[in-house]
Amino acid sequence: MRRRASLLQRMHIDGWLLLLLLILGTGSLFILYSASGKNVELLIRQASSFGIGMLAVVVIAQFDPRFMARWVPLAYVAGVGLLLVVELMGHTAMGATRWINIPGLIRFQPSELMKIIMPMTIAWYLSRHNLPPRFKHIAISLAMIGVPVVLIAKQPDLGTSLLILASGAFVVFMAGLQWRWIVGAAAAVVPIAVGMWYFVMHDYQKRRVLTFLNPESDPLGAGWNIIQSKAAIGSGGVLGKGWLLGTQSHLDFLPESHTDFIIAVLAEEFGLVGVCLLLLLYLLLLARGLVITAQAQTLFGKLLAGALTMTFFVYVFVNIGMVSGLLPVVGVPLPFISYGGTHLVTLLSGFGVLMAIHTHRKWIAQV
Repeated sequence: MRRRASLLQRMHIDGWLLLLLLILGTGSLFILYSASGKNVELLIRQASSFGIGMLAVVVIAQFDPRFMARWVPLAYVAGVGLLLVVELMGHTAMGATRWINIPGLIRFQPSELMKIIMPMTIAWYLSRHNLPPRFKHIAISLAMIGVPVVLIAKQPDLGTSLLILASGAFVVFMAGLQWRWIVGAAAAVVPIAVGMWYFVMHDYQKRRVLTFLNPESDPLGAGWNIIQSKAAIGSGGVLGKGWLLGTQSHLDFLPESHTDFIIAVLAEEFGLVGVCLLLLLYLLLLARGLVITAQAQTLFGKLLAGALTMTFFVYVFVNIGMVSGLLPVVGVPLPFISYGGTHLVTLLSGFGVLMAIHTHRKWIAQV
């Protein structure tokens, strides 16, 4: 007798991913409430964004990945078009032009959309050709990656541009990139970095790199964030000072405590135990993403699932690395924890794509 599908299966929802997302989303609101100085309005906005993101998860999970693949080229063109709109008439705030502002309706950041569109585009392109990819296909893939990366870097938003570069590069790597190309790319890192330093990076970005190398050289200026972040992390000890009892954030020593540096607040108030619990949740999400990648039954789905999973790992690694002083500060939010509506909805949408790849796999195999 055939086993009846559960409600979650009929809705194309992966139960493990759903559980982990709900735990992270709920727990993040407690951390954000403290990190924002008990700002209820900000908390409501974040909760609303999480609700919209979870709705996006459910909706996106209903789509057959083959249907997604058909619309990927149009999505890529639309995404690049929105980035050009930002370049020409975008909204400027804090010295950066990153947003499209529709008065009275919405203000959003098109570069966030490219975090999903980019890996989908490269996965769609490479899955149409024999693998491992030939040089021509690698060159075309890199060109498609380069266009939005350059536009986003000009905003300027180096952190997001590097994340989008990584999301596309992961697809190329998983497509079976030959070792000679990998070695060549590694050898090109130094001259590319030198070129970026002299011709691409802004002065404030250079200061971030120099501060990373020696934060004590300007303790009251560029090094302030890292020094205070390390102080907050260290002062939490093993068990932390307790919820709402952090001094670095509540006494305004820690800048951007509710966005990029929010894990320092978590470490101060919940200690090493709290950080380890968060890392465990991230690890479980990554593990589930890798299982979905391994079980994907189409090349497009396998490449896309793997890229989305590894890009999520990069988000976590870069944020924790920069807050702890192991990497330069590049403005990458901590997934699910940092405040930010567009970022949160985009991140959750990526997990909706993972659910679609996983829950549609048996039906696809029978067609």
